[in-house]
Amino acid sequence: MVLLVDSTVDNVADTAFRSMFAARKSVFIDLLKWDLPVLDGRYEIDQFDDRHARYLIITDSQHEHLASARLLPTTRPHILDGLFPALCAGDVPRGPRVWEITRFCLGRQLRATERRAIRNHLVSALATHALENGIDTYTGVAEMAWLQQILSFGWQCRALGEPLPHQGGLLGALEITITTETPAELAGGGVWSPIIAHDMPARRAANA
Repeated sequence: MVLLVDSTVDNVADTAFRSMFAARKSVFIDLLKWDLPVLDGRYEIDQFDDRHARYLIITDSQHEHLASARLLPTTRPHILDGLFPALCAGDVPRGPRVWEITRFCLGRQLRATERRAIRNHLVSALATHALENGIDTYTGVAEMAWLQQILSFGWQCRALGEPLPHQGGLLGALEITITTETPAELAGGGVWSPIIAHDMPARRAANA
C-alpha cells in the first residue's frame, strides 16, 4: 500500500509515521552515519519535517514501513537551496511545480529482491504523484552511487552541476522532468511498477 500524507504528527503516534521515522534513523544515521538529529533516541526528524512536507510511504498490511520519500516544496527553504546550492552550476530550480525529493528510504529488513521491487514501487509512486498533482520537476541531492542509479532509471534526468566532496564521499544534485511519457520511460528502464495510493488526512506538523 502507498500512503500519501501531507504533514506529519506532533507525537509520532501513527504506525506508518513511527515506523518511517525509525527506518530513517536506521538507514541514514545507524547505517550511513549521517550527522542528523534524533528524537527520543529512535526517530530521525529534522527541521524540514514540517507542515509543508508531503510523504509517500509504502507499507505492509500492518502499516509498517517498507519504503518512503519526503517531498519538499521549492517555494520554501529546502535542502538543495539551503544546504547545498553549490551543487548547482546555475540557479537552484524553484517554483510551484518543482518539488524536492528527500529521504528516499528503503527498509533495511528487505531482502535484495524485495528491495528492487519496493524501490520500483516508490519511484513509480513519485511519478504518479507528480502527474496527478501538477508537478513537472523533481530535484534532489544524492551520494554518487544512488545518483547514478537514479540517472539510469530511464526517465528524463540530468545532473545540475559537478559532484562535490562531502563527509568523505561525493554529493551531486539532479533534476528529473516528469511528463506524460515518464511511465513509458520508466517501463523501458524496467522500473515502472505502480500500486494504488491512498490519501491520508493531513496532520499537525512536528515542527510547525
